[in-house]
Amino acid sequence: MTTATPQRGLQLRSLMQPDGTLELALHSVEIAPPKPDEVVVRVEAAPINPSDIGLLFGAADVEGTLATSGSGAQAKASARVPERALRAMAARMGQALPCGNEGAGTVVAAGSSPAAQALLGKTVATLGGAMYAQYRTAKDDQCLVLPPGTRAADGASCFVNPLTALGMVETMRREGHHALVHTAAASNLGQMLNRICRQDGVPLVNIVRKPEQARLLREAGAQHVCDSSAPSFMSDLTQALVATGATIAFDATGGGKLAGQILACMEAALLSQAREYSRYGTTTHKQVYLYGGLDPSPTEFSRGSIGMAWSIGGWLLTPFLQRIGPHAAQRLRQRVAAELKTTFASHYSREISLAEALQRDVILGYCKRATGEKFLINPARGL
Repeated sequence: MTTATPQRGLQLRSLMQPDGTLELALHSVEIAPPKPDEVVVRVEAAPINPSDIGLLFGAADVEGTLATSGSGAQAKASARVPERALRAMAARMGQALPCGNEGAGTVVAAGSSPAAQALLGKTVATLGGAMYAQYRTAKDDQCLVLPPGTRAADGASCFVNPLTALGMVETMRREGHHALVHTAAASNLGQMLNRICRQDGVPLVNIVRKPEQARLLREAGAQHVCDSSAPSFMSDLTQALVATGATIAFDATGGGKLAGQILACMEAALLSQAREYSRYGTTTHKQVYLYGGLDPSPTEFSRGSIGMAWSIGGWLLTPFLQRIGPHAAQRLRQRVAAELKTTFASHYSREISLAEALQRDVILGYCKRATGEKFLINPARGL
């Protein structure tokens, strides 16, 4: 049997206007009774990840044009999208898109199927969008039951960052590499990846952009940390690649010269151990995957320094999970659930309500994407 379902709830949506204004507002949405294989989750924790900021504000100039108004359920925020970036956002014109990739909470209503009924009253995490809301309807097989005694906040980030980090290691293995490189390595995701690689015995080269970030990772046990702001960065990176043999990298910055620098240092590391000269460079394939866009500028690289055996491509979590299939994906999810408070623990600097997520100082805070400053939305907090 189904239980009583809340009739309406607030949901945070992002709307792109034809005049180039991007607007964030809280919408009152109807909550339909769950179908047999569905549950209704009262959302109690949903993290703000970089991918979420991409949907919230798109290409808008937040720092220069942000405006806010109202409070509580009437809170609103807006920012202008530069004319040069409007074409990239044309597909979402006029659409009020619900935001929030992942989150956790309590199942308060369930459909008639045994699987759905078994989740009633349980604390679950789910992935599928529209999580910046007071209530979220989800398929029963999209829910991960959290271990007894686990708070929603502890399980709110158990999909995007953990599965991305595990997916990087899985991709490395499936493509025949045995060590990897990761940029923006002091991030929440990067610290998870460091713990995974230490636990699994995978050599990892961490690239950061500040000395304090390098210090943070070394204190966490990272062996190879390279600071891109250091004059010796290229030499340091080449030495780390010689030591680890890493020939695959995952780059969160996307733009700029870093991807090309990684390929050049990979080639230099391989050449330092080559026994024969070839004008085409080494034959070992070098791969860089761009999985983020912290730097919106064009990706730059010099072909003259990377040989001919290389690739630059894109990598996203959802297509990766689809490629490996449901059984392999479930194996990764089970590991996350088992190590939720250790390997995959997330730490938040601030917990906010839905309305607070539309306040100026809060927006500028989470849009900085600063190391150690991860925000958590709790839609159950009063408006």
